[in-house]
Amino acid sequence: QVQLVESGGGLVQPGGSLRLSCVASGSIFNINVMGWHRQAPGKQRELVAVSTSSGGTNYADSVTGRFTISRDNAKNTVYLQMNSLKPEDTAVYYCHVHLFTGRQFESVWGQGIQVTVSS
Repeated sequence: QVQLVESGGGLVQPGGSLRLSCVASGSIFNINVMGWHRQAPGKQRELVAVSTSSGGTNYADSVTGRFTISRDNAKNTVYLQMNSLKPEDTAVYYCHVHLFTGRQFESVWGQGIQVTVSS
């Protein structure tokens, strides 16, 4: 069984920064894709940023230039550095990974962490 634990959320003023972390643990052979999604109240969950094992990254247009995704494969950890935060970035942020346990491929979600951007 694989678990994801997110940290780093909280309340920040507009223009501020936060860094989210997500650590994967459990039966992990290798992790292919690690990413972040978010869901604001009354809205659908959306992709924020994704990182592949080959080093590729992709970002939502709304965060390009402000957010940076990175990963430490040795620690099974993915980060999301969020700069120049805006009130519209307020949402619950979810870590998501695609991995191989050694027996099967799995898609795993974290429990979500609140990010609130407000003055």
